[in-house]
Amino acid sequence: MAVEPPDEPPTGLIASVRAVGREPEPERTGQRWGFGAFLLVEAVFILSAVFITALARTSGMDIGSSVAFILVGSMVPTVLAATVAVVITCVRGNGPWQDLRLGWNRADVKIGLKLGALGLVLTYVAAVIWSHVVGDQNATSAIGELVDGAGLPVGAAVAMFFYVCFLGPVCEEVIYRGLLWGAIERQRWSRWAAFTLTTLIFAASHLEPLRTSLLIVIALPIGIARLITRRLTASVVAHVINNFLPGLTLLLVSIGVMPA
Repeated sequence: MAVEPPDEPPTGLIASVRAVGREPEPERTGQRWGFGAFLLVEAVFILSAVFITALARTSGMDIGSSVAFILVGSMVPTVLAATVAVVITCVRGNGPWQDLRLGWNRADVKIGLKLGALGLVLTYVAAVIWSHVVGDQNATSAIGELVDGAGLPVGAAVAMFFYVCFLGPVCEEVIYRGLLWGAIERQRWSRWAAFTLTTLIFAASHLEPLRTSLLIVIALPIGIARLITRRLTASVVAHVINNFLPGLTLLLVSIGVMPA
């Protein structure tokens, strides 16, 4: 019988990290999915993105200025992949609440807020250093390049803001620190192994080689939230907080309030 995670980690972030054991996680009873499920979800993400791009090109759409493509191309692949992940847990497991560790309490939210704030600071410092290394002309994310100069209507800009700040983080956490983390734990590997692998794969899966090192830094506090609470809520909160200022900047730039 699987052992349920404790309701609250030890008091203090440093003490919580130190308390993380290196022993294998308890067996996940009833879970009949693993790395194959994650690979399927990644395939859905990549193939849907390729299909949308190909469809836009064959229809003669100007990808760089099409509001429809910016919204659909940015949101649909991630949302579709996360939906497939949830379906897999329903068909091959105990459902997302148990398999993806979606249970939560106030302590999880507090830890997520603290680590999200820490992530903002780390991200800012890392982004400044990274932009100096690669140059300002290369210091733009894939979504940033899509909306740069597109002059999005207010409605589309607000939709993109909510995706970057809320929907996107939830979907990515379901995929990486939910499904992938669970697949690693099913192999009876330690939480440290799950933390390390999900952090690296999360960064690489954005398919932005130039930004991979920056994405690793961004992912560290988010992964620590999942590591010490053993639930997904803390990492979702940390991810949302970490994305808020970049999302707000994206909104203001896309509607022309702030210069690019």
